[in-house]
Amino acid sequence: MKTAPNLDHLDADALRALAAELMGKLERQAQDIHFKDTHIRKLTHEIAVLRRYRFGKKSEQLGGEQGLLLEDAVDADIAAIEQELINLGGPQPEQKAVSQPKRQALPPALPRIQVHHEPHSTTCACGCQMQRIGEDITEKLDYTPGVFSVEQHIRGKWACRQCETLTQAPMPAQVIDKGIATSGLLAHVLVAKYADHLPLYRQEQIYARAGVKIPRSTLAEWVGVCGVRLQPLVDALREAILKEPVVHVDETPVQVLQPGNKKTHRAYLWAYAPGAFQNLKAVVYDFTEGRSGAYARAFLGDWRGELVCDDYGGYKACFEQGMAEVGCMAHARRKFFELHQSGKSQIAEQALKSIGQLYEIEAQGANLAPEERQRLRDQQARPIAEALYAWMTAHRSKVPDGTGIARALDYSLKRWAALTRYLDDGRLPIDNNWIENQIRPIALGRKNWLFAGSQRAGRRAAAVMSLIQSAKMNGHDPYAYLTDILTRLPTHPNNRIDELLPQNWVPAAASRR
Repeated sequence: MKTAPNLDHLDADALRALAAELMGKLERQAQDIHFKDTHIRKLTHEIAVLRRYRFGKKSEQLGGEQGLLLEDAVDADIAAIEQELINLGGPQPEQKAVSQPKRQALPPALPRIQVHHEPHSTTCACGCQMQRIGEDITEKLDYTPGVFSVEQHIRGKWACRQCETLTQAPMPAQVIDKGIATSGLLAHVLVAKYADHLPLYRQEQIYARAGVKIPRSTLAEWVGVCGVRLQPLVDALREAILKEPVVHVDETPVQVLQPGNKKTHRAYLWAYAPGAFQNLKAVVYDFTEGRSGAYARAFLGDWRGELVCDDYGGYKACFEQGMAEVGCMAHARRKFFELHQSGKSQIAEQALKSIGQLYEIEAQGANLAPEERQRLRDQQARPIAEALYAWMTAHRSKVPDGTGIARALDYSLKRWAALTRYLDDGRLPIDNNWIENQIRPIALGRKNWLFAGSQRAGRRAAAVMSLIQSAKMNGHDPYAYLTDILTRLPTHPNNRIDELLPQNWVPAAASRR
């Protein structure tokens, strides 16, 4: 029983200070409890809605390929919410419905790889030497691309005959507690879904042909839990990007399919990356339900730097808050290119030649230090840009309003300060092509991304794709990276999470050398 502290020696001021400190702690605890309770209620409602759809009347569900894709997303959402409720200390997940598939014994024909776990010491606390009396074997399904195998974890049982003490090494911590999948198999499912664009129902078919039946609902649960576990890494990656002075941004539409609605609506995936000339190679995708510039401002937060973007009006409020606009010369060039392709315009052809000269100079300075690149631009690019501006201004006064060439000239002239800002800073790129290259994988796999109605499935896809693409940008094999990360994550200290980011990652085997 705790005894009350002796306060007799404290004066009135000290007592008031102590009381204020205690009141502050109580207030913070009350706020924390209120936040958790509110979040738990929100998650509980959300999971109830998803369960009603998933296990409700078949007439309310979609059929065909769309139905399979949506069921995968809903199953993953349910598993993710259950994991978040566990993290918050909320109610334990409901028991699985009877119709849920039961875990089957792993095929005996698969090769077995034995991993032995024994206690560090087999000497009992009483001083006697323990005797091995048996063992427990836990089997986990592993996957090296193209080959299934079974990882047998053999944990010997040691007993002291003198004092009847039983000792056994614990199972290593897993990303999915008591799950059947190894980190290698989880990594493969994630890479196949988000990098190779294979929906879970197709993966189920592929695994069945290899002799292993893994229900789609199980695959979806793995995806959902992994998405929750990997989110802290993506949050840390975002913080790293927002420490850079130059950031690229672009957005692309994706279709969202809501449970019970049978209709799709347009959502957006935004991509953010450090400047093309920055040392940090990374990208973070952000899923939003719309295209409002408020989403970009929310992601960027208090960051103030050079923002490389296209001319979408949603970014304008960012510049009013102190960010500097860096325009995209590729967009300006595209206006003249389209005009030249359709009408063989001589004015467009001349503009393309001048812009081409600016790009030739950029190619020469691609591998230079920022200071050297700046000198090259001052000597060669700036005179060309100034001549191009004067030439466009002169021709604009000669062409009638509303024509194609007038619109192309106006696009560049009205944005000239942003388009040529790169001339004043060797760290800045001439265009936004760097981020467009990072957003291309989204366009390639767009057909597989029919997200559930909440932002959960979209955020999960964005998070996993952020890590996969960032791993590629740093020259890593995404499968090897995710396998190692998912192995280390359960026991890795939160205050050292940066060690697991793609730009800092060293494989566990190499780090032990």
